[in-house]
Amino acid sequence: MRTFLLRLLALLSLAAPVQAFETTANSAWVYDVNTSTVLMAKNANAPIPPASMSKLMTLYMVFEALENGRLKLTDTLPVSTKAWQMGGSKMFVEPRDTPTVEQLIKGVIVLSGNDACVVLAEGLAGTEEAFARQMTERAKRLGLKQSVFKNSTGWPAEGHVMSAEDLGILAMRLIQDFPQYYGDFALTEFRYMDRVPSNRFNRNPILGLGIGADGLKTGHTQEAGYGLVGSAVQNGRRVIFVVSGLQSEMARAEESERIVNWAFRQFSMETLVPPGDTVLEAPVWLGTKSRVGLTTRDGVNVLIPAGSQDQVRVEAVYDAPIPAPIARGDQIGRLVVTVPGAQEAVIPLLAAEDVPETGFAGRMKGAVLRLGSKAVEAAGL
Repeated sequence: MRTFLLRLLALLSLAAPVQAFETTANSAWVYDVNTSTVLMAKNANAPIPPASMSKLMTLYMVFEALENGRLKLTDTLPVSTKAWQMGGSKMFVEPRDTPTVEQLIKGVIVLSGNDACVVLAEGLAGTEEAFARQMTERAKRLGLKQSVFKNSTGWPAEGHVMSAEDLGILAMRLIQDFPQYYGDFALTEFRYMDRVPSNRFNRNPILGLGIGADGLKTGHTQEAGYGLVGSAVQNGRRVIFVVSGLQSEMARAEESERIVNWAFRQFSMETLVPPGDTVLEAPVWLGTKSRVGLTTRDGVNVLIPAGSQDQVRVEAVYDAPIPAPIARGDQIGRLVVTVPGAQEAVIPLLAAEDVPETGFAGRMKGAVLRLGSKAVEAAGL
């Protein structure tokens, strides 16, 4: 197995050293989506009361029902007495109302309506309790390891927990799986029937700050403190973050803005290999071509802490020469990228083209050359 150190970073500029982020949140998780990099984690796997942030799981279930045809945005759902009597943040639906699914979704996202959640839960599963069990089962299949749901709203209940990492993973799945609905998370205002005119503004404090924020969901109870699952995009790069256990709305707003600014300013995304580009050429044994180009499936992007560009190592590892025949897309080796303070990134190196095996004469020539090489080695020359 040969290892080749590649000089791909010679042109990267230097910057001030990255500073570790110290958060006042009890739990936190910050994630760079484009490079699949965890930028910061604090008690990220601890089960915590998620408050209204767990409404993201309710919304995921609703979006799935829309996709598989069990619901339509124009469907209307009945409002039960239980839904009408819900406390806390509300959409203010009443028993005589027949809100549409689209209205209820916006009521959950913008108004954090506990009543809207119960209407959706009962509409899909008959009872909120049955819906909560379905939420827990689906969360496990999504890979949410610390998530157990007792209701659809995040209302305080013993055993109703999620972790900061679970919330972040769920946010990423919402963005990736349902881009057609994700735009609603950026709505700053939604009016329903104008029963309570002041009840129309999104509680997400980072929307409209000019930092690229486009979601997702706040949460607050006395037990959980103030929390936020947020996301922002700048120059095509997306960051998702979760904070929980803050002491006030102001602390939540300030901490969230600080995290977004830190994530974008203290880390830079560098394209080491554009999609489709050849990383290097490797020698071929007994092929119609003497060399084959090695490439990657999607290119290589890495997130580099400011000031650490000269410490990044990029190595190509493969056996050489590569025996023919070779088919385009065959994995030939791997590209290993080492960034200070992060786990090694290993990217498969793939053949960029077909290289058929040479004919009889070529194989004979290769055999002679190989025998000659061995004879020279045996003679000690």
